[in-house]
Amino acid sequence: MQEKREKEKKVCNFGEHFTIDGYRADFNKLNSKALVLGALKELPEQIGMKILGKPVIYKACPNDKKDPGGWSGFVMVVESHISIHTFPARGFVSIDVYSCKNGLDTQHIRSYFKKKFSIEDMETNFLKRGTRYPVKDEDTLE
Repeated sequence: MQEKREKEKKVCNFGEHFTIDGYRADFNKLNSKALVLGALKELPEQIGMKILGKPVIYKACPNDKKDPGGWSGFVMVVESHISIHTFPARGFVSIDVYSCKNGLDTQHIRSYFKKKFSIEDMETNFLKRGTRYPVKDEDTLE
């Protein structure tokens, strides 16, 4: 009987996580606090997310041979978050766009950041998160 109840529980995926690793990007753009902050303010609206609070951004100092420092910014949105970490000296940027809404426009996000930071080469990854997320409260596992 318990096994039958388990099979009847409905699940879905909780959300989508799109990551971008950008290479050979423009040093001056990666080193611009205003540009990173602007992206954190602009992109959520463009992809249908609602900002919960003002984006935060910090200057990260170099901390070892691998991390030459740059800007790190984050914005919390109703749907989850967007984060950007720049490494101007390496021409590198690491970006996460995570949303509990399904249907992220990954092509728009990719194009937006490619242009915003003049990225010459990109690696992208797309993950479905929480693939066994219960559809209803009463569907939670005991």
